[in-house]
Amino acid sequence: MTTRKIPTIMGTQHPDNANAPFWDSSQQPFISAYRETSEAFENFSELNVDEYMWDWEGKHADAAVIDRLFSSEYDYFKENQIGRDKFLTFRFPNIWEEKGYNLMQAMTAFLSSEDFAHDLGFTRPLFEAILPMAQRADQILKMQLLFEKLANFKTAEFTRSDKNTPYIEMIPLFEDFDTQLHAPEILKEYLTLHEEHFGFRPKYLRVFLAGSDSALTAGFMSSITGNKLAIARLHEFAEQENIEIYPISGTGSAIFRGGLSPRRIDRYVKEFPGVRTATVQSAFRYDFPLEDVQSAIAKLKAELPVAEPLKINPEDQKILAEVAEISAKYYSNTLDNLVPSMQPIFKAFPKRRDRRQHVGVLGYSRSVDGIELPRAINFTGAFYSVGVPPEFIGFGRALKQLNADHLGVFVRHYPSMKQDFRELARYVNMDALQILKTQSPAWAEVEEDILILQNIFGFELQPLTREEKQHAEIALQVVQIKDGAPIAVTALINRMAQLRHFLG
Repeated sequence: MTTRKIPTIMGTQHPDNANAPFWDSSQQPFISAYRETSEAFENFSELNVDEYMWDWEGKHADAAVIDRLFSSEYDYFKENQIGRDKFLTFRFPNIWEEKGYNLMQAMTAFLSSEDFAHDLGFTRPLFEAILPMAQRADQILKMQLLFEKLANFKTAEFTRSDKNTPYIEMIPLFEDFDTQLHAPEILKEYLTLHEEHFGFRPKYLRVFLAGSDSALTAGFMSSITGNKLAIARLHEFAEQENIEIYPISGTGSAIFRGGLSPRRIDRYVKEFPGVRTATVQSAFRYDFPLEDVQSAIAKLKAELPVAEPLKINPEDQKILAEVAEISAKYYSNTLDNLVPSMQPIFKAFPKRRDRRQHVGVLGYSRSVDGIELPRAINFTGAFYSVGVPPEFIGFGRALKQLNADHLGVFVRHYPSMKQDFRELARYVNMDALQILKTQSPAWAEVEEDILILQNIFGFELQPLTREEKQHAEIALQVVQIKDGAPIAVTALINRMAQLRHFLG
């Protein structure tokens, strides 16, 4: 049993908020890299998050974060020490996907923060990091070896007294269906490689499961299925290998991206039992009243650590993997033909963080079948902005295609399905969809998805609340002007985000 505190709540820098943060007096929803240090402190002190992700992947990050936090909030961190009571966890860039400039900077920040903490009499503040888009066991170990070399070099050449700790713990982030499904196999190989190099096995592993990028690349049905399979299989692996596994779930407020918001705590715990750390992203924290956010975080902290892990028997696992494969084909075939007509919306989408260029020298892109896509948040918000929630794409036709055995297993393992799609139906604008159908026949396939689900679940395709009705009206405006008025489209997207309580 590990003696360290395992964080239950991780605040992140995902740019999915519609509104300004509660701590920002200027009331600007855009959060610069410089202001993220203040954000981290406010998340620790006001929201009582256990952990804050300091993101170096595809974005600008302040390397002096520990120095600034300790200097500006010394009294708080003397009592609530980073690395013991609160946790700042770097997400490294993936050097197999983007240039490695940021990685050197991030690792150097790691080492200098240890020096500063030692001078103050504090514990080592940083000791673990996230590897995004992890694909192989050797990649996880490679990050540890690079850190070890740098730490030993710094100790030998630049540190006169106290040596830097050359060991770093890695948290692999599995983002697509295949890596999530085969996470146990990847981790088993990693444990072998780790023991060969370091001479011991880790006492525990934290494993990050993405909810956004898996949905972006394979569709919502595949994503939610993959997440559930991964959680169940990781807990099985923990028992088999006699090692503690603490899954982290990367989920946003939109159902397409996992559906974790202050209004859906019960649904989240029911759908993903066995998750030990939940990410509360920017929309969760800033698009609801502060007291509601604090209450939701407290509820998650009480329920997640004690939830009995999800169990899926081997036969059901096989069936769910087949379901995911079927649905991914419907999704990708349709998406290929939707993307061209969505480009004006993608380009008009508002920014919330200091991201690096998406494609180019410093950045990298996501793609499906060779088609370049925006990041998952922009993608999700863009489809909501034209009155077509992306959860529907391929889902209806895939569900209709399932045989009785497949359908029975899928329904049993997705208890919130009917409730979810009844909520999503209130954001569908069929008038906007008719206009979109004139631009690409692929929109007729999405219409088929919607009508199939309407027939199965018996929901009405109409908004119910005043905010939802406003949202529907604006969606129609966006579709009507999207090809010729980017500034106006951006303003309308912002307003719709406020109405539904998330940007994307």
